[in-house]
Amino acid sequence: MRGIRGATQISANTVEAMEEAVVEMVEALMARNQLRPEDITWAIFTVTHDLDADFPARAARLAGWHQVPMICSREIPVPGSMPRVVRVLLHVESDGATHHVYLRGAQALRPDLHHGVKFQERVDPEQAARAAAPRARPGAKKGRGAKKGPGAKKGRGSRR
Repeated sequence: MRGIRGATQISANTVEAMEEAVVEMVEALMARNQLRPEDITWAIFTVTHDLDADFPARAARLAGWHQVPMICSREIPVPGSMPRVVRVLLHVESDGATHHVYLRGAQALRPDLHHGVKFQERVDPEQAARAAAPRARPGAKKGRGAKKGPGAKKGRGSRR
């Protein structure tokens, strides 16, 4: 018996965005944990208060979870919490390592899983967002190719 967590941030409060993100999440959970739908005993989905266009459980059925018992609920509306997030807790009957899956912007919810950041009981939301932000490639130009640092020209409207 294993408990597996997943989360994703959807792009908009629409049926299409819910379907796209939830199908992506449940397929990633099954692939990373080598699961089949029949291995899943039950699934609890939660959504943030700003999502009401559709049930994530209905979207999971599009990925083949026809016989999986599922229920949906709302998250606690904590001030400053990440918007448009769908979370899932799976109870599965299978062996193997457990791989929690956090996709899209929801990776910032668990930077310890995705970015090598040490787990903290209370993470500053801005710090988590910075940890989840794409990092520039070494040697890549910043901005619109503008040179930064000593000798760089000041932009229009700046003081000299």
